[in-house]
Amino acid sequence: MPFAIRIHQPGGPEVMCWEEITVGDPAPGEARVRHEAVGLNYIDTYHRCGLYPLQMPSGLGMEGAGIVEAVGENVTDLQPGDRVAYAGGPVGAYSQVRCLPADRLLKLPDDIDFRTGAAMMLQGLTSAYLLRRTYRVQPGDAVLIHAAAGGVGLIACQWAKALGATVIGTVSNEAKGALATQHGCDHIIFYTREDVSRRVREITGGEGVAVVYDGVGKDTFTGSLDSLRVRGMMVSFGNASGPVSPFDPLLLSQKGSLFLTRPTLMHYIAKRDELLALGIELFAVVSSGKVRIKVNQTYALADAANAHRDLEARRTTGSTILLP
Repeated sequence: MPFAIRIHQPGGPEVMCWEEITVGDPAPGEARVRHEAVGLNYIDTYHRCGLYPLQMPSGLGMEGAGIVEAVGENVTDLQPGDRVAYAGGPVGAYSQVRCLPADRLLKLPDDIDFRTGAAMMLQGLTSAYLLRRTYRVQPGDAVLIHAAAGGVGLIACQWAKALGATVIGTVSNEAKGALATQHGCDHIIFYTREDVSRRVREITGGEGVAVVYDGVGKDTFTGSLDSLRVRGMMVSFGNASGPVSPFDPLLLSQKGSLFLTRPTLMHYIAKRDELLALGIELFAVVSSGKVRIKVNQTYALADAANAHRDLEARRTTGSTILLP
């Protein structure tokens, strides 16, 4: 019988249990996938702690890569033996085997291995919709990317650089700064000891950036707004430091008729054709070498609790995968 990580109540990493599960045949429209690798993402901690509530008991995990074992009725574009990867719902990737909707699966190109596939899907598709859909980065744009040495950060910095942008990244220390520089950052700001918006103004000759990609949330929100040019766009896509406090929308006018959006990947890949289009763009930039996926940490899937502890303590860089 296969095993999976399950939680029976929200809480800290200690609520995660390694349990035997029953996985039957795929229902119509589903495929059964045996995972070769599973991705770790910050949204997993939101699900675990209850910030994004789940119906209990529940699995965890939003992305994985593996081999199709069986397909249900009405599935015509997949067959047993296909190499696949996915990101997004339903939650439950922290498992050795699972059934999930076949229309959420993308065939993995032969030149991308399972570990890279599992590490790149959620963070890579997130970077894809941020850079190519939410605000379409153009050559010559100056962009600010928070947590530039994180999983999304390293992908987004490389991709933005390949698009011809001037990339400014924030990090906490020199080691992360060096890593971000190696992955496309033109300018590094140490948010722990520098005034981010002031440094952005210095770098951009007082103008500010066209867009801020902010997955940190509460701690960086005001500084992000202050870093934007007139009519710039603030893209708040995560809450690593906690949710942003309520504010008066008049603030956006006062700071330069700014745009603010709080997007989520799921609204950009809800339709099959949208998922396929973003997937094609992601696979292309990875296969071309313009974006390199850094798998810097691996853990046994059964040891997912320690992976969560390290992630929340900001002891990880790049991508992290869990091995069943």
